[in-house]
Amino acid sequence: MKIWFDMDGTIADLYGVENWLEMLIAHDETPYAIAKPIVNLSVLARLMNKIQRKGFEICIVSALAKDSTAEYDERVRNAKIKWLANHLKSVHFDEIRFVPYWYTKNDVNTGTDVLFDDEERHLEKWTGTAVHASKMIETLKAIA
Repeated sequence: MKIWFDMDGTIADLYGVENWLEMLIAHDETPYAIAKPIVNLSVLARLMNKIQRKGFEICIVSALAKDSTAEYDERVRNAKIKWLANHLKSVHFDEIRFVPYWYTKNDVNTGTDVLFDDEERHLEKWTGTAVHASKMIETLKAIA
């Protein structure tokens, strides 16, 4: 079984970056690079690693910018990968998927997967177990 984590608004506080929307509209990937963590990442990393040792796959599914170009998408992907490498160094992700903004994240679901996300549209369409980001740590503790 796979456990999928959204990034923006779930583990990275993209929306807390000053002028984040204006920067994204201008095709500036900086907000993705400088977003602060939303949760205690040492706790999150320990839980992810513990759950992974139990046989779960730990995965990222994160949307790219809404109005984008192929070149901007590549810069956003690189910023997000670097963010993960800097903030969750001890976690080996089994899969990382960056998807178009309009993408239905449920398309990555094998049917029984878990998704942690802050957006209702993704949670509502998920056919596995969908958990709001605000309940992420307590849910992971229960799984671990």
